[in-house]
Amino acid sequence: MYTGPGKGKTTAAIGLGVRATGAGKKVHMIQFMKGRRYSEIDTIEKISNFTIVQFGRDEFVDKQNPEKIDIDLAQKGFNYAKKVIMENNFDMIILDEINVAVDFNLINLKDMIKLVNNKPKELELILTGRYANTKIVQIADLVSEILEIKHPYQIGVLARKGIDF
Repeated sequence: MYTGPGKGKTTAAIGLGVRATGAGKKVHMIQFMKGRRYSEIDTIEKISNFTIVQFGRDEFVDKQNPEKIDIDLAQKGFNYAKKVIMENNFDMIILDEINVAVDFNLINLKDMIKLVNNKPKELELILTGRYANTKIVQIADLVSEILEIKHPYQIGVLARKGIDF
């Protein structure tokens, strides 16, 4: 799991996926709460045995009042993830921003814990996103917290294509 307030959680998970494909493994990434065509998608689509799907909009989700479409997309993504995980056709599955989806109550925490506990033993399941629930942290095999020490955004630098998205 990659969590914490710093930049680079998705990037770290993609790096792990690239390493796995280099070893001949099959990787599938499912992105929650993301609908923009980020630069990494262009690269992932060029890597054999690495696929990616998105379940989200190119809009920020209001944690206090999520729109129905955001809840529906997260649920659709979670149902898709359960199906893909249980079919056991991949060596690694990355659930990108799943921690945020759980924290925003778009996905039920108990359902998420059940999924992690019931995944095929040999499957590498990678979770990303801020706000990792302590119950998921406890059952995870590996947790890395990425901290923000300094970010160009703090001095007014806007997100840059190829660097931030």
